[in-house]
Amino acid sequence: MWSRLVRRRALISLRNQSTTTTRNQIQRRTLVSAPKPGDGPLMERRPDRELPSITGFRWARTLPIFVVLIAASSVAIFNYQKLSSPVVASTLYALRTNEKAREYLGDEIYFKHQIPWISGQMNQLRGRIDIRFPVKGTRNTAVMRFASFRPTPKGVFETTEWSLERPDGTKLDLLDGEDPFKAISAFPMDEDEREEQTRGFRQQLK
Repeated sequence: MWSRLVRRRALISLRNQSTTTTRNQIQRRTLVSAPKPGDGPLMERRPDRELPSITGFRWARTLPIFVVLIAASSVAIFNYQKLSSPVVASTLYALRTNEKAREYLGDEIYFKHQIPWISGQMNQLRGRIDIRFPVKGTRNTAVMRFASFRPTPKGVFETTEWSLERPDGTKLDLLDGEDPFKAISAFPMDEDEREEQTRGFRQQLK
């Protein structure tokens, strides 16, 4: 009876050892190295091919560049929106027809730089306009400032300042008691401001 038990235990231990040896042989199977950059095309698929190593993407280097590009694009878009506004075109046309401006700047009055920078606030929907941008002529250069506001939503824009700032810091007042924009009830709005005004009118109807 005792000998049978010993034999059974010996057989069980031998089976366990053979199973462990087989598993180790399977796990120790040699793998084919993964293809490297520059190697030729793979002509066959092998299940024992080693997977290539994954290199992590370095966000620390590219994220600041991406943020700077997005910020620069946003600034350029907002500046282009101001530049294409009818307010800038109207003030530039009035500057060309003004006697004082022509006397100081000369002829061919236009933006000073090839890519003009319009600084200041331009919100026709709320009735606040305060912009400035460099201009030039055949004689001199200056910075034109135009400020206007609308007292009531249905009122008329009133010009508070329209002047030229010389390079030495002195100002040349172009209003001289007369407002060339007084006859204009409202400056034409661009598409974004017109859409916002329409949306606000629809909300009031609701």
